[in-house]
Amino acid sequence: MRTLSGKSRLAGILGWPVSHSRSPRLHGFWLARHGVDGAYMPLPVRPERFPSAVRSLVDLGFAGANVTIPHKEAAFAICDSVSDVARRAGSVNTLVFRDGRIEGTSTDGFGFLESVREAVPGWRVADGPAVILGAGGAVRAVAAALLDAGCPRLTLVNRTPARAEAIARDLGGPVEIATAPPLADAALLVNGTSLGMAGEPALDIDLAPMPPGAVVADMVYVPLETRLLAAARGRGLRAVDGLGMLLHQARPGFEAWFGVAPRVDEALRAFLLADLA
Repeated sequence: MRTLSGKSRLAGILGWPVSHSRSPRLHGFWLARHGVDGAYMPLPVRPERFPSAVRSLVDLGFAGANVTIPHKEAAFAICDSVSDVARRAGSVNTLVFRDGRIEGTSTDGFGFLESVREAVPGWRVADGPAVILGAGGAVRAVAAALLDAGCPRLTLVNRTPARAEAIARDLGGPVEIATAPPLADAALLVNGTSLGMAGEPALDIDLAPMPPGAVVADMVYVPLETRLLAAARGRGLRAVDGLGMLLHQARPGFEAWFGVAPRVDEALRAFLLADLA
């Protein structure tokens, strides 16, 4: 077994609830693949206990943790230092503990870009305008990543314009707000809402105006093939499911905690898909 500093390394995911998270299965796969002496566990923590829980993990010698709903903004507040990426995203989903200090970053934007690049070889952010549906924390992280990578124009579409306007104001750059998605020249459409997720209404949107070769990405991964992605494939558009974002956003944290740079491949994807099924 591979060890770091001669002792087992511990990490986990903080959320409330957290039983639905696939992260323990994902990181467990990498731990076994690389023979790392470590463990990654679900850590259900009520919102009011979050700050004390994180400090307890530091005292217990954890290497760090992922953070999911509803703790991402609280995680940002508790950090001793945050990365520039986290500042742009306005939230933290990855904590690293070093010498008693709490460092935070956001890997959601990285995970999204890597998932599209993997699914659509040759895709470039600068290929054309992007449209994002929604205005949640993950949307802000993805929007920041797209802008920082050279997106020429980004349009946020949300039922509550004020939330989208706040993101646009904080991020700056070529960001527009709309109540209906401008798809006629969109090179990329991203669903950052819960619509289409199992148990939620389907996302009803007409993809006919999108130009040939455009990319449609869905952050939803349960079900893997949403009605939006099926409609995109039916029109010959390039479709990207939400599982890739989940897999790639986990890479930086695993490397920081366990000292190994993991890879995303078909074996990992099949392992996660078996659980989703």
